[in-house]
Amino acid sequence: MKTKIGIIGGSGVYDIDGLENAEWVQVDSPWGAPSDQILTGQLNGIDMAFLPRHGRGHVHSPTDVPYRANIDALKRLGVTDVISVSACGSLRADMAPGDFVVVDQFIDRTFAREKSFFGSGCVAHVSVAHPTCPRLGAACLTAAQDVGVTVHNGGTYLAMEGPQFSSLAESKLYREVWGCDVIGMTNMPEAKLAREAELCYASVAMITDFDCWHPDHDSVDVSDVIATLGANSANARALIAQLTTLLSPDRAPCPHECDRALEHAIMTAPAKRDPALLAKLDAIIARVA
Repeated sequence: MKTKIGIIGGSGVYDIDGLENAEWVQVDSPWGAPSDQILTGQLNGIDMAFLPRHGRGHVHSPTDVPYRANIDALKRLGVTDVISVSACGSLRADMAPGDFVVVDQFIDRTFAREKSFFGSGCVAHVSVAHPTCPRLGAACLTAAQDVGVTVHNGGTYLAMEGPQFSSLAESKLYREVWGCDVIGMTNMPEAKLAREAELCYASVAMITDFDCWHPDHDSVDVSDVIATLGANSANARALIAQLTTLLSPDRAPCPHECDRALEHAIMTAPAKRDPALLAKLDAIIARVA
């Protein structure tokens, strides 16, 4: 199998520099239209596919991002490894604006999104005890260090529904009681769907602000967020380019079995499976169908 890196770019990251044979392609998905066309090409000999999560021009709110269509479209393109790059707020004094965090855990507080490819007619349960791929996360950590970004290894990402930022009470709850490290609006259900699609998934959270818990930042100022996004975006592009020097073009099976998550996950008996749902799942379950 050949490595193909899929980048899902968050706020401020709407394209990738330096791709050879770059082309924006439309990918049709039975789960609806993805956020945008997908930019394909090669970087340092590695096949890549870039999808702007909010669409070019930032047209999708966190709730309205078509998460299932996005993951399905990347799967259909042959992507093997997904790196999520997303803006977030910090819930820790030592995680400052401009820093990156290689996230390894999530608390999902979203409530208005479709969170699974599966359902009545084809029931499946995958494990998300460890929702990111340690192998891919380690590569992101090394890439960030190589390009000189201040990066933190590991952290819990609180996924909120949005689009509003947190109340002070919520921010203190997430920080002081739940022990979360960063807060954002987009990595869920994205990480869960990537696991169902048997895609290795890593999350790089780019800190834009201290959330409103901070005594010197009693509210999130969007102008400050936008100012930090510019520097973060340049660092994210450098990290992505460096990643292509760390991942081999020839891909071995994932040692953490992310690419085999459906091995024993589908519970519905073959004779009871809904043909219409199976047709929509064709790319997701192709390996085990």
